[in-house]
Amino acid sequence: MLINILQKLFKLREKRPSGDDPDKELVKPFLEHMEDLRWTVIKCLAVLVISMIAGLVNRHELMTLLRYPLVIADPEGRMVEIIRADNPIDSFMISFKMAFYMGIVVSLPILLYFIADFVLPALTKKEKRVLIPGFLVGILFFLAGAYLSFTYITPHTLKFFWDDTNSMDMIPLWTWRHYISFVTWLTMGFGLMCEVPLLVILLASFRIVNFKFLTATRSYAIVIILVLAAIVSPTPDPITFLAIGTPIIIMYEMCIWIVWLLEFKRRKREREAAVDELVN
Repeated sequence: MLINILQKLFKLREKRPSGDDPDKELVKPFLEHMEDLRWTVIKCLAVLVISMIAGLVNRHELMTLLRYPLVIADPEGRMVEIIRADNPIDSFMISFKMAFYMGIVVSLPILLYFIADFVLPALTKKEKRVLIPGFLVGILFFLAGAYLSFTYITPHTLKFFWDDTNSMDMIPLWTWRHYISFVTWLTMGFGLMCEVPLLVILLASFRIVNFKFLTATRSYAIVIILVLAAIVSPTPDPITFLAIGTPIIIMYEMCIWIVWLLEFKRRKREREAAVDELVN
């Protein structure tokens, strides 16, 4: 099934409509594929570098923002006091790390658009109109997931590990380098997981997957979602694990029935078009 999906994706990239005859398709030469790929990479790198420079300029504000989960997890401020820098160049390296993550988050919608424009050049105007609201919804899904992780899941997980460390009579000596990696991993990971339902709907809109395929692979999808939830939240705390996995599974199930509705409406339009053609 996975090979079938990849073949459909490659077919979208390999062919394009002819300008003279919209019903005719022309196979795109290999060198043109490579030239398109080169410009796509250049545009993505340019956007990412600009976003990273903006992050470096505002590194003090980013550092204040990244302390927010600590303030929620421990209003008394003990966590903030114990976190240290254990390397002379930590301030420099952490600044670059924060700028890199900010660059990805800020430029993600533009990067996705460039990638989609490269992978799906053969879309019709109607299909391309679907991408614009799809990307807007994707941005909202990512931001909603990142916000939920940053304000609830991350503080809750930090509090769990803090209490667990103290219960073992161990002194927590966290470093800023590890803390920032931990926070960005949870935040961006959960934000990207929230893109799964949107990805399913977009693939169904382009007829790459269908309702029958989604129902047949539902159990596999649930297992994959739970595994991803365990990776994003590496904690035995069941509350955090369920807080990550359950919303994604519910959204995925809703998407399956949205795909069914899309297919039902598509078949209805095709039947009406066939009847009109017979009448005329």
